[in-house]
Amino acid sequence: MQHFKVNGPTESISSVLIVDDHPLYSDALAGALEGVFRPCRIEKVGSLGAAIEALDAGFEPDLIMFDLKLPDVNGISGFVALRARVPDTPILVISSLTSRTLVEALMQKGCAGFLPKDAPVEELQTVLAEIAKGRKHVPSDYRSKAPIGVQDSAPENVHQNLASLTPQQQKVMQLICDGKPNKQIAYELDLAEATVKAHITALLRRLGVRNRTQAALMVEATRQEAFGGEEEPEARSFLRR
Repeated sequence: MQHFKVNGPTESISSVLIVDDHPLYSDALAGALEGVFRPCRIEKVGSLGAAIEALDAGFEPDLIMFDLKLPDVNGISGFVALRARVPDTPILVISSLTSRTLVEALMQKGCAGFLPKDAPVEELQTVLAEIAKGRKHVPSDYRSKAPIGVQDSAPENVHQNLASLTPQQQKVMQLICDGKPNKQIAYELDLAEATVKAHITALLRRLGVRNRTQAALMVEATRQEAFGGEEEPEARSFLRR
């Protein structure tokens, strides 16, 4: 990435936390940021755990740039955990995982914006300018025809609902698909059986189905239909977790 200047107000961004385990890419992001926001304190870490440690140590960034593929991240649960830790800090996800369903799930969870890792510098410029103004950004290729959050019977909304399950609900759903009874699910997740039943009730409501069998059939069907292209297995895995 080369250095560049952003047109418009950027005074609100004076500190950034970069969470990416590829040093060269982190350095490139840092170089780009230094050319946009001056002065700007930039901290770089390579894992979700290290990011939490930096925040716990007192670092209060105005912006977090977050890669989904980290050594200690398990699907979008990493983003969800970070978002819960700093609910008022905008998080820009920059990832090589570019499934539209994944992007929609991230935006539902409060992501400030999404950018593919191969995006040109000019696009990063646009995103940074929008976020600095308090706006959200999703590339046009990833925008839904209907507003995010509108639910109907369309396949896209089925995928979206599956992706928006909480991390614990996703684990329960996976074990349901594996044919595990409630008691076994409770044992494997170290939960009370009543808690498992509550999770199942919530996820059935979210998916718009009546029972475990319908939910499992829905998941298996969407796994076969949801994704195309070379990234299919990995993107599917992230939405399953």
